[in-house]
Amino acid sequence: MHWQTTRFTIDLSRPRVMGIVNVTPDSFFDGGRHAALAAAVAQCEAQVAAGVDILDIGGESTRPGAVAPSAEEELARVLPAVTAALTLGVPVSVDTSEPLVMRAVLDLGADIINDVRALRRPGALDCLAAHPRAGVCLMHMKGEPDTMNALASYGDVVIEVAAFLEQRLAEVQAAGVAAERVVLDPGIGFAKSAEHNLALLARQSELLALGRPLLVGWSRKGTLGRLTGRPVGGRLVASVAAALAAVARGAAIVRVHDVAATVDALKVWRAAERGFLEEDF
Repeated sequence: MHWQTTRFTIDLSRPRVMGIVNVTPDSFFDGGRHAALAAAVAQCEAQVAAGVDILDIGGESTRPGAVAPSAEEELARVLPAVTAALTLGVPVSVDTSEPLVMRAVLDLGADIINDVRALRRPGALDCLAAHPRAGVCLMHMKGEPDTMNALASYGDVVIEVAAFLEQRLAEVQAAGVAAERVVLDPGIGFAKSAEHNLALLARQSELLALGRPLLVGWSRKGTLGRLTGRPVGGRLVASVAAALAAVARGAAIVRVHDVAATVDALKVWRAAERGFLEEDF
């Protein structure tokens, strides 16, 4: 299976690592660290050197309780970093739900839109339909970041997340976005309790029936703190373990803060699965 994006057809025959580059002042783990352009570019370059497969640049914090910036503020944060990242030779994703930002970065040549709101804002789907090769990630979330914790209620979280993603996939295809351009994200931590997140991990293989690759983001999240008792800065090992568990259950892409550690762990995991070295990993 592959993922069609603006400049790249991404081979998903092996798991891929998407590196998080937050150009925000308030993201839950690294808010403010890469808000300046020089720091954002240095982070992109470091992740490429560490073996990242996709850079994911975001200008809106979607941590629980976060307040969204204006479209103009988000664009001012994102556009310079995207411009620089497009020169680094890897696919560039932009983590946004804002159609103004989508339009600007796609016109610039960005490869992927990673939308936590699954193209549900007015005009968002039109942006993707107007760029016939751009990739998109559709994620499950209820409500908004400032309301989602109160909405973490499900009869069967896996069935309900699958139904939402199946509906959104059908709707974007009906609008002219080919299935090969789409990957799906169950939205770990978005309107979900620790128990919901762990159910999605344990039964993640059920989501593969939707027929599109899964992108999963466990990196540094609160459920890992519940499991280990560690603060966000101490969750590296737990994050890598969760990424491996997700890949073992069929995830095609893992979205992470800690690129080098995750790339190393996946090399070992894949060698163990296949029984030989892959020099081109």
